[in-house]
Amino acid sequence: MDRTPSPPRIVQFGAFEVDLQTGELRKAGMRQKLAGHPVKLLQVLLERPREIITREELRLRLWPENTFVDYDLGLKKAVNRLREVLGDSAESPRFIETIPRRGYRFIGTVEALQSDPVLSTVATPKSRRVRWKLVGVTALLVVAAILVAANASKLRTRIFAKTDAPEIRSIAVLPLDNLSKDPGQDYFSDGITDALTTELAQIGALRVISRTSAMHFKGTRETLPEIGHELNADAIVEGSVTRSEKRVRITAQLIDTRTDRHLWAKAYERESKDVLFLQDELARDIAAEIRIQLKPEERTRLTQARPVNPEAHESCLKGRYFYDKMSVPGFTEALNHYRHAIAVDPSYAPAYVGLAASYKELGTWGARPPQEVFPQAMEAVEKALDLDSNLGDAHAVRGHIHFFWDWDWKGAEQEYRRAFELGSPSTDTRIQYAVFLSAIGRNYEAIAVMRGARALDPVSPPSNGLLGTVFYWAHRFDEAIAQFQETLALYPDYSFDHFFLGRCYERKGMFAEAMEEYLKGKALYGAATDELKTFRLAFAKSGRQGFLREDIKTALASSKSHYVDPYSIAELYARLDEKDQAFQWLEKAYQGRSHNMALIKTEPMLDSLHSDPRFQDLLNRMNLSTDSWDR
Repeated sequence: MDRTPSPPRIVQFGAFEVDLQTGELRKAGMRQKLAGHPVKLLQVLLERPREIITREELRLRLWPENTFVDYDLGLKKAVNRLREVLGDSAESPRFIETIPRRGYRFIGTVEALQSDPVLSTVATPKSRRVRWKLVGVTALLVVAAILVAANASKLRTRIFAKTDAPEIRSIAVLPLDNLSKDPGQDYFSDGITDALTTELAQIGALRVISRTSAMHFKGTRETLPEIGHELNADAIVEGSVTRSEKRVRITAQLIDTRTDRHLWAKAYERESKDVLFLQDELARDIAAEIRIQLKPEERTRLTQARPVNPEAHESCLKGRYFYDKMSVPGFTEALNHYRHAIAVDPSYAPAYVGLAASYKELGTWGARPPQEVFPQAMEAVEKALDLDSNLGDAHAVRGHIHFFWDWDWKGAEQEYRRAFELGSPSTDTRIQYAVFLSAIGRNYEAIAVMRGARALDPVSPPSNGLLGTVFYWAHRFDEAIAQFQETLALYPDYSFDHFFLGRCYERKGMFAEAMEEYLKGKALYGAATDELKTFRLAFAKSGRQGFLREDIKTALASSKSHYVDPYSIAELYARLDEKDQAFQWLEKAYQGRSHNMALIKTEPMLDSLHSDPRFQDLLNRMNLSTDSWDR
């Protein structure tokens, strides 16, 4: 007998997912505040997308019979509230279209999901294994009978609460409170949070949410279950940091976010020079409390701490604090602190890693000539590895230098893989590896790695935006546009994503939309009102070509006063199909070792150059073959 397929429980449209049974609405995995009639309205519209649902049907579905209410006003309020949450409008609808005098229609593209879209991005925990054989179960029942009779000191409740608790396989460390009440000391509490997150991430059986996503909840009023839901974390560590001149005290507690149950709490105090021992001890205790079985190498790694020079350690924490601002001024200030740490303790390997990473970012961001900063970065990272060859972050930085500076593709992959072998790598390392895979044309792998990075860092701009970027490099422009739109709905002030969304529109021939995104990006990047007006007039007069020529004019003028990456000028000429000029500037970029040259193999804006023998010559000189392209 034929069976009618059951309707999907969870559907997706744009950046949103809806559970049609519970009415829960999520945006990029984050629950949205929507209840009552607006939720019921959305459920009804999604039952029959692209069909007109009459006002009469909506009245019957949303309000029971014999309900005395102004239906027209109630329906109007429900529609307005739903549009507000979806970022939709009656004038330019993306999702809900008004059909005058008839009703409403859902016009967005709806996809059925087989499982929870948040949970499906990561491996689900294995089912709990049977812990006792029959004889063990029998013994437990005997003990249970005794406890039922006695229940001394509520011991029965404690035993069964521990036994029946679901396994914890994912965890997030919320920013530890700075109890000094001095905002100038935030770098210290944030640094300890970062270190604890890194320590826990070395445990292979535990999925640890990235610090950048956890920092999103610093000072939040959301409850721990709400935070756990948004981060897809089974448990949360929270606590505080206090320090005196020579001692550090950390208090920590572990909460099961699924039940809001307090599992464990402990205070730790040591001398400042032993802060690394303290961090390792705390990580081991958390692992023991959630019953994670440590591998021998993981246990060894968590017992290898050594005393540190407190001043050098503090300087490194300050360096990381400024580095995490992800800005040219931040990287520049971080250099000063890492240099000071090295001056205080020349044998402190993490200081060299931080120094190398800061130099590397200044080159990657185009703030300083690559010839100036990449050799300094390599010198620093080599020193770090001489001091400690098992620093995963150091191998990742060396991989990045091989990738962007040496164009040593095999060497870069070896270093990235070594970083993975030494323990769960940071989200930064995963993102860098995804970019590397895109650069050499292994786009499917790049997307998979980037999705894994976002699963560990679900609410940060880089992990969301760079997923769109790897789609863009893979020439999957529609998917890239959807991802950038989703990210910008969460982080509208992120200039990087406006620029790349504009590039996607440009490649699809949507030049007016592209221009608007470019202008938004320029405004966020600090462009003056007069400059933006000039670009808008250039587009109005001569379209895309006028806009690009104004970009070239601006870049050439800027190059007279400070470093401008010649690759960026080459790309502008390529977009104008002026190939001779494009190759002239690409040669300058090649000679200057521009970091962007590492991406010429998959950059869509250079597609028009691929058939020119000069392009193949560049690829050959950079040891980039075209054999492995998989787009």
